[in-house]
Order: sequence, then structure tokens, then C-alpha cells
Amino acid sequence: MKVTESGGVSNRLFFRLFQTGNILQRQVQNEMGMSAVQWAVLGALSREGFEAGTSFNQLKGYLFVSRQNLDGVLKRMERDGHVLRIPDPEDRRARLVVLTDAGREYWDQLQGTIAEFYRQALQGVSFDDEVSLLHLLKKLQHDLINVSLTEGATETND
Repeated sequence: MKVTESGGVSNRLFFRLFQTGNILQRQVQNEMGMSAVQWAVLGALSREGFEAGTSFNQLKGYLFVSRQNLDGVLKRMERDGHVLRIPDPEDRRARLVVLTDAGREYWDQLQGTIAEFYRQALQGVSFDDEVSLLHLLKKLQHDLINVSLTEGATETND
């Protein structure tokens, strides 16, 4: 495969990912009345084992969002009564982000809407394709995290 052919497919792939991310953000805002990051925060904090909260840095790392983006979202979610930032009992200088009872109730009420969002968004995708896409996206995430153009980039001319 020539570099130009591979680069063309790669360019189209990354552009489609960019478009898909933007469409997801717009549709979540339009249909769910919240940002995709708010949705992700609610989902992350509602996971089993996170009842006592998680640190800001752990949440930022888990969601792969910027400090500024997460801080702004958390301020809105605190204002709405869905999350709190409380002192970490193990390190009083640090703060934990916790889902409030109202936030958990809100998340629970969203489950039917979320299921319908997923159903409509994935209506043309088979279960096997969903599993394959999940696997491929996980591989891509792993490789993206390890991109370092300053560590001796190599050119492939297969």
C-alpha cells in the first residue's frame, strides 16, 4: 500500500471520527438537554464503586477532558444539584467529586431516554458490529494515547 493511499484512508477515518464526535455532542445537547460531558460525568459517577466519589484528576483522566472543560461542567452540575465537591477524607487538601442523591435520581430517570437514544443511534448497526467497533475504538484509543511525534517518528512505505 502506498503512503498516499493509506494517508487518504487515515485522513478520512480521522475526519469521520471528528464529525461523529461533533454530531454526538450536538444530538446529546438537542435531545437530552445536556452536554455530552455532563452525560459522561453522570455515567462515570454512577458506576458501582464510585458511591464515595472520585478525585477531580481521576475523573478528568477517565473522561479524557481538559481541566477547564471539566471544571466548567462540574460548576454547572453543582449549580443544578447533581454533584458536590467535598474534602477527601484521606487528604483534606484534595476534593472528591460525588453524585448527589438528586443527581443519582436524575441519572436513574434518564435511563429510558438513554436507551432510546442508543437504539436510534445504532439502529443500522448489528450487535456483532457494535462489539467489533467497540474493540477497534479501544485499540485506537490505546494507540492514540501513545502517539509521540518527537520520539523519532518513522515513515512506513509498505
